[in-house]
Amino acid sequence: MKIHEYQAKQLFRQYGIKTPEGILASSEEEAIKASEKTNFPCVIKAQVHSGARGKAGGIKLAKNIDELKTFSSQIIGMELKSVQTGAESKKVRKVLIEQGIDISKELYLSITLDRASEAAVIIASTEGGMDIEKVASETPEKIIKEHINPVFGIQDYNLKNIAYALDVENKKDFCILLKNLYKLFIDKDCSLVEINPLVITKQNELIALDAKINFDDNALFKHPDIVEMRDPDEENPLEVEASKYSLNYIKLDGTIGCMVNGAGLAMTTMDIIKLAGFEPANFLDVGGGASSENIENAFKLLLKDKNVKAVFINIFGGILRCDVLAEGIKHAISKLDITIPIIVRMEGTNKEQGAEILKTSGLKFSVANNLNEAIILLKNLKTTVH
Repeated sequence: MKIHEYQAKQLFRQYGIKTPEGILASSEEEAIKASEKTNFPCVIKAQVHSGARGKAGGIKLAKNIDELKTFSSQIIGMELKSVQTGAESKKVRKVLIEQGIDISKELYLSITLDRASEAAVIIASTEGGMDIEKVASETPEKIIKEHINPVFGIQDYNLKNIAYALDVENKKDFCILLKNLYKLFIDKDCSLVEINPLVITKQNELIALDAKINFDDNALFKHPDIVEMRDPDEENPLEVEASKYSLNYIKLDGTIGCMVNGAGLAMTTMDIIKLAGFEPANFLDVGGGASSENIENAFKLLLKDKNVKAVFINIFGGILRCDVLAEGIKHAISKLDITIPIIVRMEGTNKEQGAEILKTSGLKFSVANNLNEAIILLKNLKTTVH
């Protein structure tokens, strides 16, 4: 789960990490009122779940009231499209008006998970304010990494290693900031906390000029305060709806809807669809213990995507028995107006019973006995599916 910059900065301040003074605004009038408290120059920052906002025109520096009016009216309501939004754009509904900062130096600082080492890792660089991916690609020697032992947590030597590598003059305050950042990372079950840039002012203060936090979805049940920060406007409506049914759903750009049980099987299924010459329309994992109701809700999600021209159901019957799946499919299709082709491949517990339920349902399915047959059935779909 992602949150906005202004929300991330609220959490930063709770953990003793200083940020610029800022006020949220959703109209030009509110932006003008906000500037009266922040004074000029002030920065107008689009609040959307995307990086590279500055390059996309979503961040402007206003030196006076006239520039504030012009820039705020341009940014609020704009369709922001950056390298991180992909083909789609994001509508800007609010901006953060912040006081200008007298910057002496810009750094990059983040903590994320390194799955290879199964530990949190601090990533830092003297090249703050730039695309960290570009820095890592073109000048990898400028990327500093420090792994944190998950048993002992962050230690003084971890803090000092980063402080000295960045050549920070005020090492004591930097170590306190980094320690607080790690505490936030652990306390809130984050998958990423990022400050880019972390600036050193001419008064030698450390200020988080930007803030980004991502959270582990699987730990959100422990953090109702974080869940309240969720902004449905920034997420795909189908993905938001899927979360209500405890379905793992990600929308993609293809035409073949997928329904599977298990993330690994989902990846394999998408490969099969591509092998057949099509593109998957989604990633949809109904889970190991899906009920008939789950199956019905999954179908509803698939059919709400207008790009879906056919559905491929690929299930391994373990915890979710094939007969339960078949009953769920039968029940869902009998209630829904489904006119697109449906290909079903089942394997595992009660496979024969499941196949019999589908064959005697009176509904139209294409049942594959194995993956090779499933590929053939996919290839035989009408060209209108593309």
